[in-house]
Amino acid sequence: MPQNPPAGYQRIIPYLSYRDAPAALDFLERAFGFEKRFVMPMPDGRIGHAEMALGGHALLLASAYEEMGMQSPQSLGNVHGQVLVYVDDVDAHHDRALAAGATIATAPEDQPHGDRSYRATDPEGHRWIFATRVRDVDYATLSASDPMDH
Repeated sequence: MPQNPPAGYQRIIPYLSYRDAPAALDFLERAFGFEKRFVMPMPDGRIGHAEMALGGHALLLASAYEEMGMQSPQSLGNVHGQVLVYVDDVDAHHDRALAAGATIATAPEDQPHGDRSYRATDPEGHRWIFATRVRDVDYATLSASDPMDH
């Protein structure tokens, strides 16, 4: 019987659309440290499916296929969601992303819920939150007025 989910995949996987998926693959590798696992180019030059990994966890992406209702955030004009990624050293990760041209929305900062995190936007408008857990917090003790980063 096949393993479900397959080895190397978590149960919930972000699947993002990009107008320029080849450029997105390069940016995500350079700025955020993802590694390419698989790329399926299509005859029309778009990417039909691509897989990247960070720390053994998958991220899927493809070219925007407007004819199938899949668009880049560039087409939507707003941040429609965020992807939270835990990294080992959020400050070093921030510096790498900044040097590679990521748009930093918020600098690294300790959060009330125990993470140190920053927010970045990739060239097509996908919002990313990168975090490192810096202390354990009992969520039951947080008040509703404490701002949550995610």
